[in-house]
Amino acid sequence: MRFGMSGAFLPSSMDDFTPEMAVRIRDLGYSGCFTRFTDDPFTTAPARANRVRDLLADHGLRMYQAIGYRPPLIHPDEAVRSQAARTLAAAIRLTKELGCRGTHTGPGSLNPRGAWFPHPYNWTQQARDQLVKSLREVAPVAEDCETYIGMEGHVLVTLDSAETMAEVLGAVNSPFVRCDLDPVNWMTRETVYESGAAIAHMADVLGNFIIGGHAKDIQIEDRLVLHLSECAAGTGILDWDAFLPRIEALDPEAPLVVEHCTTEELGPISEFLHAKAAELGIIVRK
Repeated sequence: MRFGMSGAFLPSSMDDFTPEMAVRIRDLGYSGCFTRFTDDPFTTAPARANRVRDLLADHGLRMYQAIGYRPPLIHPDEAVRSQAARTLAAAIRLTKELGCRGTHTGPGSLNPRGAWFPHPYNWTQQARDQLVKSLREVAPVAEDCETYIGMEGHVLVTLDSAETMAEVLGAVNSPFVRCDLDPVNWMTRETVYESGAAIAHMADVLGNFIIGGHAKDIQIEDRLVLHLSECAAGTGILDWDAFLPRIEALDPEAPLVVEHCTTEELGPISEFLHAKAAELGIIVRK
């Protein structure tokens, strides 16, 4: 298993990525990162991406994922959907220049406030069909670049369960269109206190579609009506004894990337993950 980090002190532009940041990643106990650069994927020169690739390599680090800009791949308007597919394709080509293992994206949403927010259209058959269509169009680019598309699901978007994810990925049928396992995103009132069983079910349903995982935690709040909130890995009630072995079983090289935390939380999270891996007899690769 390998541990990576995202967000926190990482910059929004690749031009602002420095050697000092690479040293900081390594010193915190991570062997790579997931970047969310906002540089235009259509116009960014390969040399700019290659600089980051080489800088990471010089420090013995890997880039596990780069953002795919979360375009609306499910959109009912064909012009919008087609442009979304072109955006993802451009992101994949840029991801290759970054020396990155995969391009991360979700299906998008019709909610104007954000790609992970709810909208009734998100859960329709049309949204699923449009998503499959978009991914089939982009899959040849991922295959040519030998770069994964790492889809992410969430209860609020089209990929609302492991079953839906497996159905969509099976329909696309590409070895480079896969997914990350982020169990927090699929937790419900019924499963949050039994997350170990829920994780086992997700992993069983998705099988070889999974190429890595995202590390964050969950808590259920004493509020009305229902509030399931993310929190830093190791500070909630997620069953890590169930989660870590499932990622390790995929491939000893599979990355688990820490998400949605502050810079101050990165150190304690790293300590927690390394300690838990040691407790479970999992070797963490540098």
